[in-house]
Amino acid sequence: MNIENLLRETLADMAGEERPPAPGRYLLVLDRRPRRRGLALAAASAVAALAIGSTVVVQEMSSRAPADVAGQHNAVPHLVPERRPAVTVTVVEGMRLSQLFKVLSSLTGRPVAEFEKAAKDGTVLGLPPYAKGRLEGFAIPGTYELPPTMNPDEILRAMVARFGQAAEDTDLVDGARRAGRTPLEILTIASIVQAEAGRDEDMPKIARVIYNRLDRKMRLQMDSTVLYGLDKYGTDAKPGDRKSRSPYNTYKRLGLPPGPISSPGDDAIRAALKPASGPWLFYVTTDPKKNITKFAASRSDFTKLVQERDKKHGIR
Repeated sequence: MNIENLLRETLADMAGEERPPAPGRYLLVLDRRPRRRGLALAAASAVAALAIGSTVVVQEMSSRAPADVAGQHNAVPHLVPERRPAVTVTVVEGMRLSQLFKVLSSLTGRPVAEFEKAAKDGTVLGLPPYAKGRLEGFAIPGTYELPPTMNPDEILRAMVARFGQAAEDTDLVDGARRAGRTPLEILTIASIVQAEAGRDEDMPKIARVIYNRLDRKMRLQMDSTVLYGLDKYGTDAKPGDRKSRSPYNTYKRLGLPPGPISSPGDDAIRAALKPASGPWLFYVTTDPKKNITKFAASRSDFTKLVQERDKKHGIR
């Protein structure tokens, strides 16, 4: 009789008993003959364990079980739980997809190419229509505990689902409409703010600089977008970098880049939705070690800030 039939027969027999059998009744068989119920209970236990998500290794599933210390009594086949821990991954604010995929690959053992392939189908991932099928910016920062059985598609879907909650918490869609922008534009602005800001308190001001420049049809001239287009990191683009033909080169192209350049956090998204009030068009990080950024409304004031920065660092 196969295991399935045996399990069915045993459960039917047990249904007629007045009270549940004692746990030890099926853990050890004291007869010399193996009992079918012991075998069936082992099968039932395996089914129950699998149902709650454990990885179970059935070491012996036969009518003959290992002998006890006397070498006479038979024990039922035993199950050894093999619990694989969940994979924990933290998406930090400002992380790019290229960085995230490397982290996920190292934690899961899956090739980076599998995550890249999974990221290409925005519909399967559950991205909102305004994402235009592009995942960058939609893997919302946070810590994720991922079951070890999840494949790249499922992992990325879980992150997109978390984005949906963050979008509700920040009132992204309605807030974007009130700001006269699309949700994708807000996320793009937020990702630039995230990359450019040294301190959270500077984010609303940097967002205002971006809005003021857009409103005046000025080029954004953000080093962070230039470097993203070149797959480089940092916020200090070299003169040669600023000559690139990338669509992310905001020194040459008017308006926002095609999409987010990283995963912005809630503070950056809120800053993009509600920028500070002010006339600023420029900002300079005058003290990078202390993350001190100062803002200017005119080019002459901007020049003074650059001189202040250069003097502090001994640059002539």
